[in-house]
Amino acid sequence: MLKPIHIGPVTIDKPVILAPMTGVTDMPFRTLVRRYGSGLNVTEMIASPAMIRQTRQSLQKSAWHASEEPVSMQLAGCDPAEMAEAAKLNADRGAAIIDINMGCPVKKVVNGDAGSALMRDLPLAARLIKATVEAVDVPVTVKMRMGWDDASLNAPELAHIAEDLGAKLITVHGRTRCQMYRGSANWAFVAKVKQAVGVPVIVNGDICSVEDAQNALNQSGADGVMIGRGAYGRPWLLAQVMAALQGATNVPDPGIDEQYALIVEHYHAMIDHYGEATAVPIARKHIGWYTKGLHGSAEFRNRVNLMPNACDVLGALEQFYAPWLQRAAA
Repeated sequence: MLKPIHIGPVTIDKPVILAPMTGVTDMPFRTLVRRYGSGLNVTEMIASPAMIRQTRQSLQKSAWHASEEPVSMQLAGCDPAEMAEAAKLNADRGAAIIDINMGCPVKKVVNGDAGSALMRDLPLAARLIKATVEAVDVPVTVKMRMGWDDASLNAPELAHIAEDLGAKLITVHGRTRCQMYRGSANWAFVAKVKQAVGVPVIVNGDICSVEDAQNALNQSGADGVMIGRGAYGRPWLLAQVMAALQGATNVPDPGIDEQYALIVEHYHAMIDHYGEATAVPIARKHIGWYTKGLHGSAEFRNRVNLMPNACDVLGALEQFYAPWLQRAAA
């Protein structure tokens, strides 16, 4: 059974945390996750220079709903002064936690010496953490991978540095940067990070079910779990994991009628958040995840992905779900 964790003055009663995922964990999706239940939501990764300029995209990424509070704002960057300024901007706007991304493996981020590239430059990583901690009064956390590659598994060292500089929580994705998302997450390695620090440690990577969460905790000895891709199309997964870790058994998925209503609500929320022209293409991946596994879903997704306007998509969704809803009603 999970115990509450303390991130500075912030207490997370059930540390089952929604991972930051670019293009996925925007406010519309995070709000649904929180409604079902999550211990903490983390925003999409926001580039610190964009946050300072307050670009339209950075403001969309940094927006949150009151129901999510306390919310963790994730920032990425490689310049300590920029990270400090971006962190202060978000703390002043009400973010409860600032999370530093030192784990993103994407080439565009790494080529800019940010994300997991910082695991190859621990002195720069330390300067970033120090500048961020000193810039804000809210707690600072750090998300990392095991290391750059199998020859440099330095997450325990980086975590120890981060703790010494004032970081209040460490999250570890159980892969190296060079693995990207290939292979399987090494939950047992996270135990080495747990042994290296006194602050709470969260295990992340390949947690797609209640059983995965239990195994990840058992192997890592971590204080909580962070769920990312496992929540694709299943914003209720975190609540199921929370319930199971508190002793509940067999927490079912929502019925098909509730799932359909959720998709429609999510779609409208995305239109409100982005505007129709931007929302329609962004929402396609969510529709794909929600409908995966249903009979005829592949053909349905192929059709929907060619539809340019929201009304057509909503009509197609209604038509696709009609037989399922009729069977459920019967």
